[in-house]
Amino acid sequence: MADMFSVKIKVISQKGTCGAGHKVGDEFDCSGNTPGGICIFAFNALMPFLLPLMFGGIFPWSGNPDKIEAVCPDALNPVVFELQRIKTD
Repeated sequence: MADMFSVKIKVISQKGTCGAGHKVGDEFDCSGNTPGGICIFAFNALMPFLLPLMFGGIFPWSGNPDKIEAVCPDALNPVVFELQRIKTD
């Protein structure tokens, strides 16, 4: 089985009024379970980025192979999340 990494999800930008109450600085740990308190719609939008980070994948367009930004689907009140793979020694 492939190595599995934890991913830290952090709100880095929020405009308008987030229906879930997310604000800049909110952090969530994703270590194989859905993090409590995160908006289900945002989490669904993060999944295509989350799974590759958890299993060692990279995004060629990202300047950092361990980090990517993704946005929730609410175009009127966007919340931008930073997903960062956590490497352990």
